[in-house]
Amino acid sequence: MSFSPLLNYFKILVFLFLLTSQLTFADTAIIRLATTTSTDNSGLLKKLLPTFETEKNYKVHVIAVGTGKALRLLRDGDVDVVLVHARAAEDILIADGYGVNRKDVMYNDFVIIGTEQDPANIKGMSDAVAAFAKIMQKRSTFVSRGDDSGTYKKELILWSQTGAKPSGKWYRQAGQGMGKVLLMAGELGAYTLSDRGTWLTYQANSPLKLLVEGDSRLFNPYGIIAVNPKKYSEANYTGAMSLIDWITSTPTQKAIQNYTVNGEVLFNPMASNNNATATR
Repeated sequence: MSFSPLLNYFKILVFLFLLTSQLTFADTAIIRLATTTSTDNSGLLKKLLPTFETEKNYKVHVIAVGTGKALRLLRDGDVDVVLVHARAAEDILIADGYGVNRKDVMYNDFVIIGTEQDPANIKGMSDAVAAFAKIMQKRSTFVSRGDDSGTYKKELILWSQTGAKPSGKWYRQAGQGMGKVLLMAGELGAYTLSDRGTWLTYQANSPLKLLVEGDSRLFNPYGIIAVNPKKYSEANYTGAMSLIDWITSTPTQKAIQNYTVNGEVLFNPMASNNNATATR
């Protein structure tokens, strides 16, 4: 009796088992993170994530989009975790059952940027809504993100609080990320709203100046949210929670605090505000 066919069949089974195991490991070792262009432009994730990948044996695929797009990706089950900055929209996502275990990560603030000539005369103001009203009254060129980002959502709130809606040639919607909008505003000699982190990263090469800051309405908190595994069982929930636990840990929060550009802190840690417990 020949054992060759049986032996060959056994070898095939072993090969298929090993191949399946490797593919499964590859899937679980990848975390799909959707985050904002402002977070990505700041360089913070490029600083932080290599440490996480080394310590936890994961590979993080970063998708940098506006907050609205990032939340839609999570809602559709196309990513495992999001790091965003639009709390009202985040709360809706969680209430609808698509995201779980939101944790505070960090905060900075929004600032209004413009030319040194400052045609609307807003330099030094601490009332962001009044500054927006003056820009509108003067019809000074303003470059808007014009996307569904957290920055654009904040901008729309500020315009609405002026009691008028911006329109006309002076108001230009770019449909671009924060870095590109700052470059465009610089080329046009325009005003724009930026998160402080991206501005600090770009300011050295920009002709623009920081003109308005300090309004409490410009507070800009960032939160991290895992996909709900009950909605998407194929998602890497374990990896998402590993990243959430790591980024809110004391060592990583210190690393966020210590991340600076030209000696200035881009983000302030706020994970101490977290009280939520992980659920599945």
